[in-house]
This record gives sequence, structure tokens and C-alpha cells, in this order.
Amino acid sequence: MSRLRFGVFMAPFHPAGENPTLALQRDLQLMEHLDACGYDEAWIGEHHSAGSEIISSPEIFIAAAAERTRNIRFGTGVTSLSYHNPLWVADRMVLLDHLTHGRIMLGVGPGSLPTDSAMIGLNPTDTRELLAENLDIVLRLLAGESVTATTRTHTLIDARLQLRPYSEPLFDITVAAVASPTGPRLAGQHGLGLLSIGATLSPDGFDALAHHWNVMEERAATHGTTVAREDWRLVGLMHVAETREQAYRDVEHGIEQWFRYFQKVAAFPQMAVAGGDVKEMIEFINEAGIGSIGTAEDARKQVQRLHDQSGGFGAMLLLSHEWANPEATKRSYELIAQHVMPQFQGSVRTHAQSTLEAKERATSTREGHAQSQMDAVATMTQRYADEVAATG
Repeated sequence: MSRLRFGVFMAPFHPAGENPTLALQRDLQLMEHLDACGYDEAWIGEHHSAGSEIISSPEIFIAAAAERTRNIRFGTGVTSLSYHNPLWVADRMVLLDHLTHGRIMLGVGPGSLPTDSAMIGLNPTDTRELLAENLDIVLRLLAGESVTATTRTHTLIDARLQLRPYSEPLFDITVAAVASPTGPRLAGQHGLGLLSIGATLSPDGFDALAHHWNVMEERAATHGTTVAREDWRLVGLMHVAETREQAYRDVEHGIEQWFRYFQKVAAFPQMAVAGGDVKEMIEFINEAGIGSIGTAEDARKQVQRLHDQSGGFGAMLLLSHEWANPEATKRSYELIAQHVMPQFQGSVRTHAQSTLEAKERATSTREGHAQSQMDAVATMTQRYADEVAATG
């Protein structure tokens, strides 16, 4: 297995009714924590309704987060491309590319909440059709073309970017996939990355991972493009603690409000979740195979299952949630960085293995070295005694 990248996919999910200012500050602090732990990527969502997913502009959030971090890369996860003038989407991403010195990625999708698109007079079919049109325009603009085009929402006349991207080659561009074939089809057509969200968040979706890749490859072959598994990102659910019992206690803090959001608030049936009480919710995550609430070893096995089911992918993104309190949440990310990531990360795995080998070498020779230490103490003690005797 090649080096697997790890990151987060943050909608975010905050309980409606709590202080949104503090919640957003908590999100920014989490970005700093992930950067310190060595995570590779963070993808930030765009939503405008329903009260829980409260970041309306991933670009603005990323600009703030980038100033607080050093290495982690940020993606729009996703820019709801159907809502926007494609010229301004491309223009903002190029600006962000310069501001972050190339630490950005563009994720696009049709928009997940129908309550968002309804406010601008679009239905879910409209947004999926517009996604294809607008993505083509964005790619042409980023390639340096001048674009004249008319969509059902915007007209462009000799439109072009005044800044070229900072990144050479161009920053990563990926298309979101939930349930429909729209995402894999567009990603394959244009030779882009794929961001599988719903495919790991329901039992049926888990079984559809290989199908996603098959659609990608079929479209790529048809259009003469190239797709790579290293550009495929999977989003999954995890919470880790030192013991399973502790992990179960941790998620009692907030898992119910997260479930109720998808059961009763968000009109997003692709994210349907089952569970009447906390026990049933935990069982749904673990027994349906869509996530892992438990130990680092449980999380490692879940990543391996996803790898085997899909045939291989490039990045494991943990869906950011607030099932546990902030301290336990940060600890979960630390445990994953300490004990799960090294198992899938090439040189990091080698580095971790070398410490085990050093431990084994020291263990196997400990008895002899310990005796030599005692002999040295005895020798120096005797020398001192001899010196005292010689000086009378």
C-alpha cells in the first residue's frame, strides 16, 4: 500500500442554539491541533440553512485557518458550484492559492442541502445539471482561457482571470460523490479527483465504493483522460479512546444531536442514519461497518476494510463531528495520529518500526549492558577506595 494521507472533512456539525461564535473559534483551534498532529488535509464545507452546518464560505474560513497553521493543506469541501458565478469561484480560489502559498485544493459539488438551493430558486436536479456546466467553465478559466458562455443563472462575456494560479502544477481539484453517479462521472470526464462522502456513511454506500471507481475509469477511458487512485478521498466516521468503554462514554456527550440532525432536520436522505437511543446509535456506526467508535486498533481495522472494499484510495478523511467534548475529540485525533496513521504511511511507518527495532535490540542486550554498568560502578568504587588508602 502506498502512503495514505489522513485529514478531516468538516461541515461542521454544531448543535443549533449554541453560541456560533465560540463554535467557529473551536473549529479554528481544531485546525491548529490537526496541523500540530501531522494531518495532511482539512476540507471545509459550504452550507446556508438548517442551523448546524454554519460555515457559509469555506474560502473565508480557510484564509483564517491558514494564518494559524504551517503545513496542513485546505480544501473547499465542497464549494457548492451550482450556487455561484463560476468566474468568481475560479477567481477566489486563485487568490486563496496565493495567500496560502499553494496550500489549497478545490472541491466542488452540487450542494447537499435542498433548503440551501431552494432559497435561490433551484431544485436538486437543477444543481446537478449546473454543476457540470459550471465545472467546465471553471476548468477553462484556470487553464487560462477566455470564456464566453451562458448558463441558466449567469452570462459570461470574454471572461478571464487577471491572476494566474500560484500553484504549478495547478492545485488539486476534486468532485464530491454521495449517492448519484454525477461525481464519479464528472471526475472521470475531466481527469479530476473524487471525494466520496456518502459512500462511507451508509451500509449501502459502503458496498458502492468499487462502483464509484468503475464509473471513474469508464468515463476517463471514454474521454481520454487519466484518473489516479491517489486522488480519491474517502470520508469516514471515527472516535477513538484508550478503551472501547471510554470511547462509548465519550460519545454520549453529543452523538444523539448529530443523529437527530440527519433523522429529523436535514433533507438529505443519502445520509440517513438509524438509532433510537445512544446504544443503538453506537451499534449502527460499528455494526453497519460505516465507522468506528472504539480503540485505535478498531480504527486501523476500519481503514483497512475501506481499503480492501474500494481497491485502494489516496486519503482517509475523518468526518468532523462533536460526538465527544472538545478535550476527548482532540485526544481522539491524537490517538489516530499516534497509532493509526503510521500503519498506512510509508516512511512514517518505517520510522515507527525503527523505534520498535531499537527497543528489541536494547531488550536483547539489556542483561549484558546492565552487568557492565554494575561492573563499572564497582570498578570506580574500588579505585576511589585505593586512592584514599594510598594517601594515608
